[in-house]
Amino acid sequence: MAKISENLIQIQQRIDEAKKRGNTSQQVTIIAVTKQVSVERTLEAIENEIVHLGENRPEGLLAKKEEIKDNAIWHFIGSLQTRKVKQVINEIDYLHSLDRLSLAEEIEKRAEKTINCFVQANVSGEQSKHGLDRDEVLSFVQSLSQFSKIRVVGLMTMAPNTDDESVIRKVFSDLKQLQQQVVELNLPYAPCTELSMGMSNDFEIAVEEGATFVRIGTALVG
Repeated sequence: MAKISENLIQIQQRIDEAKKRGNTSQQVTIIAVTKQVSVERTLEAIENEIVHLGENRPEGLLAKKEEIKDNAIWHFIGSLQTRKVKQVINEIDYLHSLDRLSLAEEIEKRAEKTINCFVQANVSGEQSKHGLDRDEVLSFVQSLSQFSKIRVVGLMTMAPNTDDESVIRKVFSDLKQLQQQVVELNLPYAPCTELSMGMSNDFEIAVEEGATFVRIGTALVG
């Protein structure tokens, strides 16, 4: 298994090249997806100054967090069941999967601080994916004005698992357009400056299209 330091150099180079190709200058934050990775491997990531860690199950996140005492920034990147909100909401810094009012209501009830949330959009329209339909995103964000514990920092999506780059690119560019539409609403609780999109197999396209957070597992931590 390659050292994380070596993987990180390659990934950072690929991000820098993608920014040049896309003629973009945004800062891109790497989230190490550690959902099936050992504590030792996760600590190796932290030693390489990767402090943003992503988990997709409450149990996995809580177990990792108990073992890792370093100053990690925790992202919950999976779909969050309403009944499990109380387990994780005060243990995380970012939630990447806000996609329904019942979840927002539970966060409002359980959170002890304002939670940075990404609204999840199912831009590709695949039935297997969670998230709001693209035409629901704006009205959903507007409906969140009643919740004092929710700050919409951005939008999140997942591209289809396909080799067709044009399909992937359209999903990411469509999310960027949606993000700009939210920004234009000028809502104080929804600055929506961030885009969480791109994983190990498609993060370069995501960066070209404006991603500010990329969720990388296999290519980084194995």
